Amino acid sequence: MNLRFRFFAEQLLVAANIFILFLLLFESKLVVPTWLQTIGRMHPLILHFPIVILLIAMLLEFFRFKPEYATNTFYKNFLQNLLLIGALFAAITVIMGLFLSREEGYTGDTLTLHKWTGAGIFFIASIIYWIRNTGWYKAPVAKAGAFVTVTILVLTGHYGAALTHGSNFIWEPIERNDEMAAVPLEEAVVYTNVIKPIFDQKCTSCHNPDKIKGELNLSDPESIMKGGKSGKLIVPGNPQMSLLLQRVHLPMEEKKHMPPSGKAQLTLQEISLITLWVKQKAEFKRKITELASTDSLRILATTYLKPAEAVDKFDFPAADEETVAKLNSDYRTILPLARESPALAVNIYNASAFNAKQLDELSEIKKQVISLNLNKMPVKDADLKSVKQFENLRKLDLNFTDVTATGLKELASLKYLQSLTLSGTKLTLADLKSVLPQLKSLKTVAVWDTKLSAADVAVLQKDIKNMEIIGGFKDDGKNPLKLNPPQVKNSSMIFAKTTPLELKHPIKGVDIRFTMDGTEPDSINSPLFNNKTILTNSGTIKAKAYKNGWYGSDLAVFDFFKSAYEPDSVNLLAPLNRVHQAEGAKTFFDKKLGVIGANNPAWANNWAGVRNNDMILVSEFKKPITLSSVGMHYMIEEATGIFPPESVEVWGGNSRDDLKLISTFKAPLPAKGDKATLKLVEGTFKPQTVSFVKVVVKPVVKIPEWHNSKGNRALVLVDEMFFN
Repeated sequence: MNLRFRFFAEQLLVAANIFILFLLLFESKLVVPTWLQTIGRMHPLILHFPIVILLIAMLLEFFRFKPEYATNTFYKNFLQNLLLIGALFAAITVIMGLFLSREEGYTGDTLTLHKWTGAGIFFIASIIYWIRNTGWYKAPVAKAGAFVTVTILVLTGHYGAALTHGSNFIWEPIERNDEMAAVPLEEAVVYTNVIKPIFDQKCTSCHNPDKIKGELNLSDPESIMKGGKSGKLIVPGNPQMSLLLQRVHLPMEEKKHMPPSGKAQLTLQEISLITLWVKQKAEFKRKITELASTDSLRILATTYLKPAEAVDKFDFPAADEETVAKLNSDYRTILPLARESPALAVNIYNASAFNAKQLDELSEIKKQVISLNLNKMPVKDADLKSVKQFENLRKLDLNFTDVTATGLKELASLKYLQSLTLSGTKLTLADLKSVLPQLKSLKTVAVWDTKLSAADVAVLQKDIKNMEIIGGFKDDGKNPLKLNPPQVKNSSMIFAKTTPLELKHPIKGVDIRFTMDGTEPDSINSPLFNNKTILTNSGTIKAKAYKNGWYGSDLAVFDFFKSAYEPDSVNLLAPLNRVHQAEGAKTFFDKKLGVIGANNPAWANNWAGVRNNDMILVSEFKKPITLSSVGMHYMIEEATGIFPPESVEVWGGNSRDDLKLISTFKAPLPAKGDKATLKLVEGTFKPQTVSFVKVVVKPVVKIPEWHNSKGNRALVLVDEMFFN
C-alpha cells in the first residue's frame, strides 16, 4: 500500500474510533434522519467484508512469528494492509449497525450483545493494528489476540443471525421435527404444536422480544392477542377481518405483504391451518382431539403433525412447489397429504364454474395426486376420462355427482384406488353389481342416500365380500333441510337510470320473497319476486327463499346504487395510500364494488385509500350536467383503523379554476366494537349545472381515544362515487 495512502487510512481509523466511541456514549440521544436510515440499512450488505477480511488477517497473524514468515517482507506488508482494511470495514459496519439499531423494532438483550461484540471487534482490531509492531508484541500475544478476535467475531455473527432469523435458526428444523414426532396426537394442542411452530419458523425472526418490528411480538399468546402498531392481529372467529391473514394474502410485491419478500413464505397448508385456527376463535389451549373428527382443522392439523414415515411410502418424486402454487385457485386447492410427503390431495369447489379442464390442467402433477374430492360437482361420465389420468389415485369422492355405471368403468385402470364414495348418486343395485367387481383394488364404497335400500346394501355386501359397502341415511322427506339464501343475477349493482331486479335460487320451485323498505321479508305478506321489479333509485333489497317441506333460508341483503352521470375524465390531485391504489382515479367510476375480507381479490384491487392527506378528485363533463347529489361507498373496520371520512366537500363550476363549494356532509363514526361493514354516505343539495366537480374526502384526523391507535390519522377506503 502506498505510504501516503496508508497514512490517510490510519488517520481515518483514529477518527473512526473517536466517532464510534461518541456514538456509543450518546446512543440514547441519537436521532437518525431518514437519509441516514438508508445508510444504516446497508449494514447487512457490508458486514460480510470485515468478517472475511479479519478472519484471514487473524489467521495470518496467528502464524506471523514463525521463522519462515517473520522475515518475509511481502507477508509483513500484506498482513498489515489487510488488518488496516479489515478494521476500516469493521468501522463502517459498526456505524451502519448503530444507525440501523435506532429504527423502530430493535430491542432486547440479543441486540445489546450484538452491538457490543461488534464494537468490540472493531476496537480490538484497531488495538492490534497499533501495537503489533512494538517490541513487546511477541508470538503469545499475537496468538491470544487472534484467538480472542475470531471468538468475538463468531459470537457477533451468532447474535446477528439470531436478530435476523431467530434465536434457534440453525437447529430449529431438527428440534421441530423431534418435538412434533414426540407429541402423541391425543396430547397435541392446536396452538402449541401446530400454529406456534409455524410462527416460530416463518414469523418470529422479525417479531420477537429482541426485534419487535411494527411493535408486534408473536412469541407468546398474550402478545399475539395484543397486536401491534397497525392494530389487533387476530379477530377470533373472523379470518377475513384478521390483519394477520390480510397481510399474508397481499400481493408479494406489496411492502406490507408478510412474510416479507426474500423470507421463507407460508405454504398453502400453513395458511389454511392459521385461517381455520382463527375461524375456530383462535383458542390457545384446545387440543386437536377436542375437535370433531370431521372438522377441517382437525384433519389438516393431524396431517401436519403426521411425519412422512407414518403414511404410505410412494415411489414418485414430489411435485414442483411453484407448479402446485400456480395450480391452486379460488375453485381448486392442492395440499400435501402429510408433512414431507410427495402425495397430494385435490379439492374442487364451486359447481357453477366446474368443467373437465380443471382436471386436465393437473396433468403436471398427475403422478402425485392420490386423493380427489369432486363432491357435489356436476361430474358427468365423460369427465371420468380425465380422472383416470391420476394413476396413483387412492381416494375418489363422487358424492352427489351425475356419474353412471358406464362412466365408472373408466376407473378400472386405477390400480391403486382403495376408497370410492358414491352417496347421493342415481346408481342402482344392478349398476353397482356390474361395475364394482371391475375395480379390483377397491376396499370401501359409500352408497348412502342412493336408490339402494338396506336390503340392497346387504345383497351387494354378500356378493362382494372383499369390499366394505357403507350404507346409511336416505332422505325420505321427513327431515326438512334449510334452503340456501337467494342470489343476485345482476351483472352489476350500479346502474345509470333504471335496472331490472334479477334474483335466483339454485333449487327449482323456490319462492323468493323480498322487501325494499328495510323490513325483513316473511313467507306470507312480503312481495313475491316475479322478475318484473324495476329499480329506479339506490336502495337495499332484503330477500329470503321459501319452499314447502324446507326451512326458510337465511336473510340475503343486496345493495343497489344509482349513478346517473359518469365523468368524461377524472384526475386525482393528491396521492392515494401506497397500499390502496386500486385503479387510481378510474376506481371511483368502474362499477366494481369492494368487499370486506383479505381472502377476496376485491379487497386488494377495488379500494382506493388515503391516510396522510385528503382524497381530492376532479371530474370533468364535456357536456354540462345538472347535479343534485354526490354519494360514495366506503368501508368501516374500526378494529384496524379504517374509519368513515370526517367530512366530504363537493365543489362545482363550469371552469376547473373557478369552482365554488356546493355542499359539505359527514358520515357517522363507528362505536367501539362495531362490526366491519360497508356504507353509503350521500350529500344532497339544490340542483347545480356544472362541467367540473371536485370532491374532497377528509380522513379522521384524530382517532377516538378508545381506539388502540389513538391519536393517529385514520385510513379512509372508497370504492365508488355516485353522481346524480
